[in-house]
Amino acid sequence: MNKKPTYHLITLGCPKNDVDSLHLERLLNNGGLQPTEKVQDADSIIVNTCGFIEQSKDQSLETVHELAKTKQANQKLVVAGCLTQIAAEEVQISEPLIDHIFGVGEWEQVAKTLGVGNVPIYDIPKSVVKLKGPSAYLKISDGCDAPCTFCVIPKIKGPLKSSSVGRLVNEANRLVDSGAKELVLVAQDSTAWGEDLGIKNGLPELLKVLAQEVGPDTWLRLMYAYPSRVRPALIEAMATIPNVVPYLDVPLQHGSENMLRKMRRPWKSSKTRQMIANLREAIPEITLRTSLIVGFPGETEDDILELLEFLEEIMFDHVGVFTYSQQKWTPAGEYDDQVEDSIKNERRDVVMSLQQKISRKRASRFVGKTMTMLIEGTGEDDNKNPISIGRTYREAPEVDGLVFAQGQAEINSRAKVKIEDSGDYDLFGRLL
Repeated sequence: MNKKPTYHLITLGCPKNDVDSLHLERLLNNGGLQPTEKVQDADSIIVNTCGFIEQSKDQSLETVHELAKTKQANQKLVVAGCLTQIAAEEVQISEPLIDHIFGVGEWEQVAKTLGVGNVPIYDIPKSVVKLKGPSAYLKISDGCDAPCTFCVIPKIKGPLKSSSVGRLVNEANRLVDSGAKELVLVAQDSTAWGEDLGIKNGLPELLKVLAQEVGPDTWLRLMYAYPSRVRPALIEAMATIPNVVPYLDVPLQHGSENMLRKMRRPWKSSKTRQMIANLREAIPEITLRTSLIVGFPGETEDDILELLEFLEEIMFDHVGVFTYSQQKWTPAGEYDDQVEDSIKNERRDVVMSLQQKISRKRASRFVGKTMTMLIEGTGEDDNKNPISIGRTYREAPEVDGLVFAQGQAEINSRAKVKIEDSGDYDLFGRLL
């Protein structure tokens, strides 16, 4: 019997890259290739890179260099994705042992290069969908039309490209049939979905269609909402569709109007405050997450004070704080008033210190409540008692905290948990 060719795939970067890698894996598996967990056993080694910020670029290059060091003569090293989309020549020069380089979205070409013929771009059998847990990412669009001065995504991904309703329905059903209990909707800007298709304010309608298709037991979670597009119709949809979880990720990037203007982000704090007030009025139990950039060119101590005051007022449940990364091909990368790295790091620590206290307070409001929990893992506590680990609606996968519950439950199942304690980011309880 002929041995099936094997591959080892490494994915770097954000959940949107995870979706791309899953698509590639389906193509390869359906074409007769076999995945292997050991790099040394693979006929082909594939790296799906990230090039969003300098740290991402460095990590991608370091990963490629490390793989090249142990690459065997009979192995192919394939590098693809965001970094190679904008810096293919630089990547190839930095590592001559790379055999093939592809850009963003060229997964069919990758598959063909590795021997897959007659690549089925859309109709991939359900049998090859393999999930790593109870949650799966559903990428509803790619690319972005926003003019943010710090962001290289439009250069990498191009303009907004929304997936059709039919394709998203098929993909959602495929993931649910494969065991997904939660679909996490991701995009560069999820709230822009449909605009390039001539559909205005389309996300609320898409949520209704998906909710009906996947049924009431499958959670739908929204990530990467653009603040000025969180409009009444979306808020109403979130409030009235039972399986849209009361959680929203709205990356604001800063709390200073001065900084937001320079970033070319929605800058009127009064509108942001009203949007958040509308969400909390319509959905009192909502969990809110945001992302912030500190150390943007020209940022002053007054800007940081304005940001801290904003955080104390709004009281987000979860906040990711990142230091600004000077990026080639972006307007902000050319600004003269760059902030020193040491100051960026100090400001990040100050913001995170405040937010840690806020997150602790927000987490404490769940103590005493009984919640539904998605079980992602099991283990034992210090006394060798069984515990189950997972998430409720308030924790998005990979970016928020976890729930640790006394008791044993099956991985990838749902369970009821009584919350008995809380920490800075995590919840602790007992299975019922």
